[in-house]
Amino acid sequence: MSKVLIIGGGAAGMMAGIAAGYNGNEVHIFEKNEKLGKKLFITGKGRCNITNASSIENHFANILKNEKFLYSAYNNLTPEDVCNMIESTGVETKVERGDRVFPLSDKSSDVIWALHKMLSDIGVNIHLNTEIKDVIAEKSEADETKITLRDKNNKSFVGDKCIIATGGISYPVTGSTGDGYEFAKKMGHSIVPTSPSLVPFNIKEEFCKDLSGLSLKNVALKVVDKTGKVYYNEQGEMLFTHWGISGPLVLSASTYISGRTKDNEFIAYIDLKPALDFETLDKRVLKDFKENINRNFNNSLDKLLPKKLISHIVDLSQIDPYKKVNNITKEEREKLVHLIKALPLHITGLRGYNEAIITKGGIETKEINPKNMESKKMSGIYFVGEVLDLDAMTGGYNLQIAWSTGYLAGSSIY
Repeated sequence: MSKVLIIGGGAAGMMAGIAAGYNGNEVHIFEKNEKLGKKLFITGKGRCNITNASSIENHFANILKNEKFLYSAYNNLTPEDVCNMIESTGVETKVERGDRVFPLSDKSSDVIWALHKMLSDIGVNIHLNTEIKDVIAEKSEADETKITLRDKNNKSFVGDKCIIATGGISYPVTGSTGDGYEFAKKMGHSIVPTSPSLVPFNIKEEFCKDLSGLSLKNVALKVVDKTGKVYYNEQGEMLFTHWGISGPLVLSASTYISGRTKDNEFIAYIDLKPALDFETLDKRVLKDFKENINRNFNNSLDKLLPKKLISHIVDLSQIDPYKKVNNITKEEREKLVHLIKALPLHITGLRGYNEAIITKGGIETKEINPKNMESKKMSGIYFVGEVLDLDAMTGGYNLQIAWSTGYLAGSSIY
């Protein structure tokens, strides 16, 4: 039996504590906040997208970097295993669109309660309001590692193994302030440069502010750089905000340009009618014009576009808003169709860590043993969850990374 010290009481830390506790170890979780799972509480807009019920192959397809590193972790704890663990406490789950798994109650607090119950049932010691400032690992003459943690009050905690589950830098108000990177650096680990990811876009066009709150469904978003290289092109939902655009499509697109916006110019093109090709949409517009033949141009698009968007499309088309539709030329109409199929928005940057769902970058995975999450630089030290250079798309995939890596580390310790 080992005395296991876990820094961080988020998803990865709690799962590591459960797994290490099941193995009969003495487990201590140190959490700087007043409660466990503070970031978990706000995930999925407070509903907690626990995992994704799709195949393991689909999970790996949605992991953007170092997916092979996760093979052992996923083999030890699958998405189905996570659901079974949560449901074993009496908290039911449900599967929604895109195979996203949520608690039946739509309350993230129920998921945290389930994890807390498992920790309590196996006697894991939880130290709240305890901010660890230093991790000291020392080798004994018998080549055994002795680990000492020191908190901000200089109180010491000694153990045999240490699992670092401090998260990244995203949502720092929840306690994710990059502590794990500093611990890792002191042990000789390399840190892949970090950047906010799964985050909204800042947009140059000021009309976005006027459109704030407008949600668009069944649109396509294409993100290209100044050379025309396509970084992202998918259909789904998006939202206008005071500073630009957000929503599922935008958050997913951000993962492909995170860390690149300082050196590249990106443009987001919105296809407002992706189900119609250019020719079909042109016929549709012509049909609407014929039905409104004596009306002004600015009063002829009600059936085609959201009301809030019409005046801005009219302005961008450069067609006189008071021009009768029967006087609009073919060239003007085609320009309008091009605009509807590719509304350009110039990206000036990404929002910061305060609004990022995850942190891109982190501890170099080549320096971690994928079979148990143990550091190759310092035996007895394990790194799990978002502190590692691992990130995935939205849909429950990032939480599954936290669950699986945390469980693998905890279950590897006896």
